[in-house]
Amino acid sequence: MRTVEVFADILCPFTHVGLRTLIDRRTERGLTEPRLRIRSWPLELINGSPLDRHHVGAEISALRASVRPDLFAGFSVEAFPETSMTAYALSAAADRAGDPVLVEEVGLALRNALFEEGLDIGRPEVIGPIAARFGLEPLDAETTSAAVQADWDAGRARGVVGSPHFFTEDGADWFCPGLAISRDDVGNFIVAWKAGAEAFVDRVFTSA
Repeated sequence: MRTVEVFADILCPFTHVGLRTLIDRRTERGLTEPRLRIRSWPLELINGSPLDRHHVGAEISALRASVRPDLFAGFSVEAFPETSMTAYALSAAADRAGDPVLVEEVGLALRNALFEEGLDIGRPEVIGPIAARFGLEPLDAETTSAAVQADWDAGRARGVVGSPHFFTEDGADWFCPGLAISRDDVGNFIVAWKAGAEAFVDRVFTSA
């Protein structure tokens, strides 16, 4: 099965847009491949602190206003997780199973719970039903930490610079390929589609 690897933070709204956009384009083309192997790029560890919920809320407001008004319908700043590691315990368990379809579906389910349903995926009682839906058991804290660290190390070795960073099977890679992100004079986020966004999509679905 063909895959595209994505190094991404599980709480990153730009990743949610990128993943959903690629899957939408795949569906439009009547395809089932490539699948997205979503790997950990743990900003909570990289930055040395959890993501700020209000900062993420501002990013989401800009994304809804410009590129994907159909996403983030149920997002709740108040329910934003205090940690990403609880969710990584499930995504890492899916990756261990070695099934690209499962990896993609679990990654999307976690992000949909957070960004579309307003659920706090930092809480075990929220992760539990998602895990049960896929017949998985979240990894323990120590094993999760090792799995996330391994992805982080692998990403650094391959030149990952941020979330999301995509790698296609023909050796090409792009950091946040679809979105141009900046701020205006008073600090508000401005988000737009990059000029090469469709070229990236075409490359994903034509690379061998």
